[in-house]
Parts: sequence; structure tokens; C-alpha cells
Amino acid sequence: MYSKIALSIGGSDSGGGAGIQADLRTFMALKVHGCSVITCITAQNSIEVRSVEEVEQNTLLSQLDTLFSDFGIDALKTGMLLNERIINDTASKLNTYQITKIIDPVMVSKTGSKLLEDSAINAYKKLLLPIADLLTPNIFEAKLLSGLEIMSKEDIEKSARNIIEMGAKAVLIKGGGLKDMKGKDFFLDSNGRKEWLLNNFIKTKNTHGSGCTLSAAICGYKALGFELIDSIQKAKLFVEKSLENSYKIGSGPGPLGHH
Repeated sequence: MYSKIALSIGGSDSGGGAGIQADLRTFMALKVHGCSVITCITAQNSIEVRSVEEVEQNTLLSQLDTLFSDFGIDALKTGMLLNERIINDTASKLNTYQITKIIDPVMVSKTGSKLLEDSAINAYKKLLLPIADLLTPNIFEAKLLSGLEIMSKEDIEKSARNIIEMGAKAVLIKGGGLKDMKGKDFFLDSNGRKEWLLNNFIKTKNTHGSGCTLSAAICGYKALGFELIDSIQKAKLFVEKSLENSYKIGSGPGPLGHH
């Protein structure tokens, strides 16, 4: 128990529903020791993000160096990287780590709200896609990365192919942003393996942090030694159960109950 170590690199959610907080709760539920590197600090609750402040360059790099100098980290994931400078700094370190990298391109929320500065999108494509063992975009993020309008199942598959051509080893596009694609995600890897992964759609408004939880669960299962596709399938089931256990704590969408 807790013999494996997973790392989350992302933003702090003061409301505790998403970001680093959701990732650490996920790791703990999977009996994986979780470490964290904070890229930015948010002031948020269930209805608004009031402010976002990035950490200084030396603080970001020092967190990474300190962790890897002592711990044998088995897998890592990235979340909110905010801007080009943070992406550059993070990618420069990730290039040196020979472990599984799950890149969750936190660019646009489920509702379409931007979470990344415009100038950073090209940096994502150039620096992070080529080192991603798995990319986990939602529909809006897949659209930004692939440059394609996504209105159908076929569009999702085309977008995935574009993303693979940009260098990612594998991609999982989350279909929940389309009305008829709830619970349906599309997997494609650079070897041509493709699969639609289906889960029960849990009808709840308390979904804050579901994307973070999915990528963290994939990371956690990879740290435990599971193959990528098995990790994804197990992570999707973990999210399904956590949505069943979700709860409301404020005026807006509540967090998942990480089971």
C-alpha cells in the first residue's frame, strides 16, 4: 500500500473540487502516494474563479527538482499550466523524465470558459504534445489543438488523428461536451489502435473536477503498473462511481466523492 508515487503538476483550487486537490484525493483513493507541483493559485468557489496567480519560475522549477532528487516517481500528469512561460518551464523538465506522462490540456472548461492564455496554445502544440504518452482533451480543447470544428462522432475521430499527427503517442477525447456523446470517449494511439469507450452517464450537476479526476486516475493506475488502455478503462469506472457519490457544498456545481 502506497508503495507507488504519482505526481500532479497543476493549479490549486481553493474550493477543493478540482485541480491539485482533486488529483491528490484521487491518488489517495487508489492507494498511491501523491506529490504535487503548484503552477498557479486560484481563488475560487463553486460559482466563480475570482483570481489566478502564477507561481514564480524559480518556485516552479525548485518544486520539480526537489521532488525528483528524492522520490522515485512512477507516473505524472499535468493540469492547469496557464501560460506560455509555465508551459516552457514545465516542458523543459518533463523532457528529462523517463516516466509515463499524462497531459491533461486544461484550456477550456466544459462550459466553454477559457482557462489558458491565447499565446500558450502554440506552446502546448510544440512542446507538450510530442512528449505526451496520453493527451486527455475535452471537446473544446480538442478543437483548439486540432483546428477542427467538432460537431459529431466522425469529427471527434478526425480531431484525434490530427492530434496524433502532432506527436502525441495516444489521445483520449472526452465526448461529454456534445449532447449525444455523454459517457462516450474516443481513444486513438500512434499504432492505429482506436476504440470508443462507453460508461454509464451519471445525471448530476455536481461534476466539478471530473476531468482532473479522470486524468489523475489514469496517472494513478499507470503508477500502479497497469497498461495504458486498462488504466483508462479503470479510471473511467472510477469517475463514474465518484460521480454517483458527488455532493453539493455551495451554490454551484459540487465536487466528486472520490470513492
